[in-house]
Amino acid sequence: MSSNTINIKLRVWRQNGPEDSGRFEQYTLDNISTDASFLEMLDVLNDQLIAEGKEPVAFDHDCREGICGTCGAVVNGQAHGPEKGTTLCQTHMRTFGSGQTITLEPFRAKAFPVIRDLVVDRTAFDSITQSGGYVSVRTGSAPDANAIPIGKEHADKAFDAATCIGCGACVAACPNASAMLYVGAKVSYLSLLPQGEVERHDRAKNMVTTMDSLGFGNCSNAGECEEACPKNISVENIARLNRELLKAALV
Repeated sequence: MSSNTINIKLRVWRQNGPEDSGRFEQYTLDNISTDASFLEMLDVLNDQLIAEGKEPVAFDHDCREGICGTCGAVVNGQAHGPEKGTTLCQTHMRTFGSGQTITLEPFRAKAFPVIRDLVVDRTAFDSITQSGGYVSVRTGSAPDANAIPIGKEHADKAFDAATCIGCGACVAACPNASAMLYVGAKVSYLSLLPQGEVERHDRAKNMVTTMDSLGFGNCSNAGECEEACPKNISVENIARLNRELLKAALV
């Protein structure tokens, strides 16, 4: 083993489907490059399993650039792994030590049923967005940048909230499996911009109602969601969502 490679042990959750009880299986990988991404390491594992005539580990991935929000798993008890502000696909194997045992589990939440192994069904987020996370009024073609003045503070906060990629790490990290950070981010960037002003009250009410109906838990201000978020979305957005709900009730 060179100084640029490590040997690791993997403890991976294997589950054939939503009705299967699931179990952990252990694997050993030798000479993994420290420059390899976490998902590239899983590719090596799957190549090894296929060569042995075994079923490969199912895991979500797409862009592998930390943009799409597709990847996601719990690594040693932490959603997306140990590096803060980093998606699983952006995590590199140099983060781990040689000989270390790495435990891999799917995001666990009632609203995210396991499809297979590390793959979970996150379409509940789509349902929440469809209930109000958009602007339905006609806004016309793209205006000139200075046509609608927006204060820098609002613009910055809206941009920060809009960086949410909908990966679901906030739900997986929350002890109550709450989606309040995700909903708060979606409500925030639209409520902070003039284009979203018209529907702001219905938006907050409808999105939270849908969230509750899908089995997500309640927020108890644990703060684990912000800690796990790969885009560093602030819990300030949850406070803003609560204010929007209060205004909607008063209106």
